[in-house]
Amino acid sequence: MEETSREAVATAVQRVAGMLQRSDQLDKVEQYRRREARKKASVEARLKAAIQSQLDGVRTGLTQLHSALLDVKDIQGSLADVSKDWRQSINTIENLKDVKDAVVQHSQLASAVENLKNIFSVPEIVTETQQLIEQAELLQAHRKLMELECSRDDLMYEQYRMDSKNTSDMNLISIYFEDVQGLSDELAKQLWMVLQRSMVTVRRDPTMLVSVVRIIEREEKIDRRMVDRKKQTGFIPPGRPKRWKDKMFEVLEGTVSTRIEGTQAVTREVDKMWLVRLLEITRKYVLDDLIVVKNLMVQCFPPHYNTFNRFFSLYHNAVSTRVKELASEDLEANEIVSLLTWVLNTYKRVLSTSTSNITGWLRKALETDKKDWQKETEPEADQDGYYQTTLPAIVFQMFEQNLQVAAQIDGDFKEQVLKLCLKQMNTFLIRYREEAVNYKEEHLRDRQLPQCYVQYMIAIINNCQTFKESINSLKRKYSQSSEPTDSDAAIERTLNEVAKEGCQFLLDEVFLDLEHHLNELLTRKWLTGSHAVDTICVTVEDYFNDFNKIKKPFNQEMTSEALRRVVVEYIKAVMQKRITFKNADERREGAERMIKEADQFKFLFRKLAAGEDTDPLCGAIAAIAEVFKLTDPTLLFLEVTTLVSKYPDIREEHIQALLAVRGDASREMRQMIIGTLSENKVSYAGVTQPIFKDISVPTITMTTMTTMTSMATAKLLK
Repeated sequence: MEETSREAVATAVQRVAGMLQRSDQLDKVEQYRRREARKKASVEARLKAAIQSQLDGVRTGLTQLHSALLDVKDIQGSLADVSKDWRQSINTIENLKDVKDAVVQHSQLASAVENLKNIFSVPEIVTETQQLIEQAELLQAHRKLMELECSRDDLMYEQYRMDSKNTSDMNLISIYFEDVQGLSDELAKQLWMVLQRSMVTVRRDPTMLVSVVRIIEREEKIDRRMVDRKKQTGFIPPGRPKRWKDKMFEVLEGTVSTRIEGTQAVTREVDKMWLVRLLEITRKYVLDDLIVVKNLMVQCFPPHYNTFNRFFSLYHNAVSTRVKELASEDLEANEIVSLLTWVLNTYKRVLSTSTSNITGWLRKALETDKKDWQKETEPEADQDGYYQTTLPAIVFQMFEQNLQVAAQIDGDFKEQVLKLCLKQMNTFLIRYREEAVNYKEEHLRDRQLPQCYVQYMIAIINNCQTFKESINSLKRKYSQSSEPTDSDAAIERTLNEVAKEGCQFLLDEVFLDLEHHLNELLTRKWLTGSHAVDTICVTVEDYFNDFNKIKKPFNQEMTSEALRRVVVEYIKAVMQKRITFKNADERREGAERMIKEADQFKFLFRKLAAGEDTDPLCGAIAAIAEVFKLTDPTLLFLEVTTLVSKYPDIREEHIQALLAVRGDASREMRQMIIGTLSENKVSYAGVTQPIFKDISVPTITMTTMTTMTSMATAKLLK
């Protein structure tokens, strides 16, 4: 403390010495004393306040600590009580073991009571089920069988839960329900018989085949449920899983093999043309059967069975096996030729017949997709949030299935089928384009319908990119050649046209909403304070919230095209001479408004285009504004020359219109500017995106200007 006091005194001495370095400062000693006294009082007050605050904090902390200590003691007491109660309840919990056993027994008895009626009526139900099977009432028989199996399985499960090691009680249940397994086997035999005669059954009584498939699907669900329960409990009923679906395909495979093997009616000893007859019968059987599969049998199986291609594979495998058997026999020379000819020509035409059905499938897929376009709900989005429909997935699933079958025959044939698919794809895309155009025209007749027109048009555009990616994927997977086919360029061109037209249709939708506001530009109302450009920007941004769901590169191209159209419409408003400035103030005010609105467009589209340069197009509006803003008419030629050097596609009629809007260019000045520019080639300042070539000037105005200027030329620049 003493050392601190000494340092404080020394510091004070130095400070006073600094204040009193001159004699005239002695007069201010009293003033200095009062000032220092005020500072000291202020410091002391702050110090007291700080100390008081610290003391208050300490007091509060002590109070909270005391309260916490009391709470801890209360908790300790409560924990002691809980511990005491817990120790006392141990005996009680042990005594509840009998209650727990009683609960388990009650559960078992409840299950037994629930199934009591079925248990007592098992012999009766078994008899009824047997009769239903004999009467071919397969669905009703299976329903009865499920009731019996459910009663048996529930009893066994409860017995397993009570005592899984008690095999005597489990065997007792099995013996009581022993007829159930026999019924299941008998029903299965009936199912396999129906499937073995499926080609006949599907013509005479397709409902029988549907019933068989329904029964098998039911059993598959029960199998899955029982397997899942085994993972959780370790128990699975006897005879599970049945795997009837796998058995069904084995039966169908055997049926097809028998069908093909049974085509040989005669031998060489009986008929020298035995092989030709055999191959022709085989061809006819295969073709007839596949037609039945396509037209009738497909409708009897669930879609995920992929019925036609599954049957096609079965027939292909059976025919391949039969051809190998024939080839291994001691054939004569003419018979070898007949076999090779049949394999290379007739047999592959069968596959061509099946792949020709793709055209019909594609037509149906497009019709389904068109119905989706009319929905009142938005289309689905992929994992990246882009709108899409199911059309590409359906189309390429068809192609994939046919190519898988073709790949089983040989590589060359697979290439042929791929070319066929691509050729049909090109025809399909032309139809797709036509339907997209019809969709747009239908919408224009009533713009309130369809309700999600914009969203589904976006999905149509995105589908084009998905088609491209899927085609490339198919070619990588199934083609050994990297050379482009005849269809590649046509497909690429059609897809680009569909996507480009779709983008144009969407922009047309935007500009229909902007039409009223675009008509306000460069009018008296605009000059006196219109919010047309503000509304245009808000509307465009709102539409592009949906357009963000468009895939690259189409979304980038669409943003660029939207900016170009906005600028073109703005400059068209200038060229239509909706206003003629009356004086320099109006020209200055109009030019400043144009520059400001060009900046609005720059900001908006730079935001929509993720920072891409928008200056070249918006700069055209600012360049025109500079022509209007110029106060000295004698420099007008230089300003127009600068404009022409930046935008070489500007024409004579454009300059005439600009000078007319400016309002102060005399007839002689207009003639001089146009004539001089026509006679002297202007050097272009860099390369710019053409914009004036898409802008025309009204014919009446052109006629008037031609009358006013005798030196007019057909065009300023080409």
